[in-house]
Amino acid sequence: MRPLKRLVTWFLLAGLGAAPADAGFRSPESLIRNVYAHYGQGASELSKGLPRDAETASQFFDPSLRNAWTAPRDQPYDFLVQSATWKLGAVGIAILRKQFDKTYVTVTFDNDGRAITLNFIVVNGPEGWLISDVESPHDSLQLFLDQFRR
Repeated sequence: MRPLKRLVTWFLLAGLGAAPADAGFRSPESLIRNVYAHYGQGASELSKGLPRDAETASQFFDPSLRNAWTAPRDQPYDFLVQSATWKLGAVGIAILRKQFDKTYVTVTFDNDGRAITLNFIVVNGPEGWLISDVESPHDSLQLFLDQFRR
């Protein structure tokens, strides 16, 4: 029985190591759900917004946006919720269009009584689905991060 237990343990560990641990998601919807999981009212580590560290940047963002995400900045609000504070309602996710290597995903939610719509531009590469930019009606995440960089 002991060799069987060791074999099962080995397969479990090997299976866990097979998935890319540091980047990407399997679908655009999964990527978006995981972004907004950081804006909840539950566990403290999931209620502070999407972290600005290198590990999070490599997990969620295309290489072109990673440095901008982690750079020090004085931003007036969190672009991903369009506010300095948040109390989000249900997050709606819809694929708007697929164009060459990019997929445009419309995300809608209510933030403390205010309707928000953002368009995520996501790409699927060897690392999985990653964010290449996010557009609001007036700005983009890339321009926003560049504008408030110290």
